[in-house]
Amino acid sequence: MKRKIIQQLKLWKDNPARKPLILLGARQVGKTWVMKHFGLTEFENVAYINCDVEPLAKELFAADYNIPRILLTLQAITGTKIEAGKTLIVFDELQEVERGLHSLKYFQENAPEYHVMAAGSLLGITLGKGQSFPVGKVNVMHLYPMDFEEYLWAINDEVTIPTIREAFEKRKPLGDAIHRRIMKSFRTYMVVGGMPQAVDAYVSGKSYEQIDFVKRNILSLYEEDLAKYDTENREKASVIYRTIPEQLENKNSHFKLSMVDKNARYQNYMDAVSFISEAMIGNECINVTKPEGALELFADRSNFKLYMGDTGLLVTQIMKNRDSTDEDLYKALIIDNLGINQGMIVENIVAQMLRAAGHELYFHEYLYVPEGTTREKKYEIDFMIVKKKKICPIEVKSSNYMSHKSFDYLLQKYQLKCEHRFIIYTKDLKYQDGIMYIPIYMTMLL
Repeated sequence: MKRKIIQQLKLWKDNPARKPLILLGARQVGKTWVMKHFGLTEFENVAYINCDVEPLAKELFAADYNIPRILLTLQAITGTKIEAGKTLIVFDELQEVERGLHSLKYFQENAPEYHVMAAGSLLGITLGKGQSFPVGKVNVMHLYPMDFEEYLWAINDEVTIPTIREAFEKRKPLGDAIHRRIMKSFRTYMVVGGMPQAVDAYVSGKSYEQIDFVKRNILSLYEEDLAKYDTENREKASVIYRTIPEQLENKNSHFKLSMVDKNARYQNYMDAVSFISEAMIGNECINVTKPEGALELFADRSNFKLYMGDTGLLVTQIMKNRDSTDEDLYKALIIDNLGINQGMIVENIVAQMLRAAGHELYFHEYLYVPEGTTREKKYEIDFMIVKKKKICPIEVKSSNYMSHKSFDYLLQKYQLKCEHRFIIYTKDLKYQDGIMYIPIYMTMLL
């Protein structure tokens, strides 16, 4: 597998001002492979320790934070000679050793010449609870599921993305034949998903039924993680996660706590929702009450949407309640011939791609009285991002429908001047009336 984050890690390695690096990501997203691959290709040695399975790991930091002692002990445990500049030190599943996270501060202060990386499936939860987090003493990177470009690399396609990028930059359609070919590849990627094990199974020629089995196992691991780590909100978080597909079928995909518990209140569930988001197994999209550049200042977290972190896993969740074989269902999805609400799948992949591109997820719900009427109606912008300090509204269409009333009324209501407006749909690129209509696979370029 070829992952983009390797280039970021190389920049980290060569930066004289680097700090110990924390790699955050959901379970099975490829963190261990990335760290080991990076170590083997960029260093002479890799001193790797899995804090979850190595019984001596907890003793590393139990006595003190004396770095020379820790390095000697680590050297003995791993059987690897540790030399500054030549060895990559990797602490995997660091959340299993509470004092381990704080030790990174002492590596940064007393041994900055060493290259140290740490990762954990739910390390983000540990950070969120503020357990001795070494503020200002570490670098942080996020690893997401494989994006469309990484998927294409896996199937030995290095030419499609440059073609897509050129068309996007020049606002030039690709043409029906090329667009249809790319859409077929994208639909395949969408249903297989970006979890490395699932992509590897596809590349290896496994059947869709076998690929689905891989993804079901990953979902089971997520359930175990929720039960293992979220001791305070275990049942709440698990139920919320399981209901995501059902929630996305709602009008406008808004998350309704009443579907979890008819007496549920946001205050009682907000920690569980944050848990899922911080664990990076779900992507939270927050309503903003006003479309201003600093979107977070106007966030109304009680009104939110919750997407699956990987769309391939969402497809598997949808499939499990169907009678047809996985093979037939997958093929029907790829050729766009499945009688389900595909809008939620399309919206989920857009959220996933925007998040991987570095955007926080927001939407905007507003009231407006259209000209010629007297009745106030509710409208919504599916996503809002900020580019060059300006609001960029985004609408997602799972069909060929091209109406953009919500865009028009947004500009009229707030007297906005938007440099870019995007409608994401399934047809070829088109620029019309100040709106960029882009095929869904171009979302990664926003």
